[in-house]
Amino acid sequence: MASVATPSEPDTPGRGKSSNPREELFTETLKEVYFAEKQNLRALPKMAKEAATPEMKEAFQTHRDETEGQIDRLEQIFEHMGRPARGKTCEAILGVIDEAKAFIDDFKGTGALDPALVASAQTVEHYEITRYGTLETWAKELGLDEAAKLLDQTLQEEIETDQLLTKLATQSVNRKAA
Repeated sequence: MASVATPSEPDTPGRGKSSNPREELFTETLKEVYFAEKQNLRALPKMAKEAATPEMKEAFQTHRDETEGQIDRLEQIFEHMGRPARGKTCEAILGVIDEAKAFIDDFKGTGALDPALVASAQTVEHYEITRYGTLETWAKELGLDEAAKLLDQTLQEEIETDQLLTKLATQSVNRKAA
C-alpha cells in the first residue's frame, strides 16, 4: 500500500513525499495525465464546434462528458494516496493541442478538417492509452488495487473512443473529405 506523507514534506521528484522512487514515478506520471485530461477537457468543446459533421460533433461532446468522469477518477486516486490533485505540465499534450489548433486554422471550411480533427483526437487517445496502461501496471505493482481498477476503467474508455474515431474516419469522415 502507498505510504501517506505528511503535508510538510516536499513534493518534488527525487525528494518527494515517498521514499519509494517507483511510487514517486507513479505520482509524477499521474500528475502529467491529470494535466493532459484537464487540457483535453478545454479543447474538446472547441473541436466539437469546428467539426463539420454531426457525427464528429457528437463524438467530441460525448468524449468531453466522459473526460469529466476520468478527471474525477484521477482525483479519487490522488485522494486515496493522500496527495493533492494537481497537474504537472505535459509538453506532449500541449503540442498535440497546438497541432489541432493549426489544423483548424489551416483546414477550416474544407473537407479535410474532420479527418484532421480525427487525427489529432486519436493522437491524444493514443497518448492516454499508453499512459493509462502504464499507470495501471505500476498501480498493481505498488499494491494500489483501487487505483488500478479506476485506471483500467479509464483505459477501456480511451480504447473505445479510439475505436469510435477509427470507425468514424473509415466509414464516413474520410470518404466525405475525398
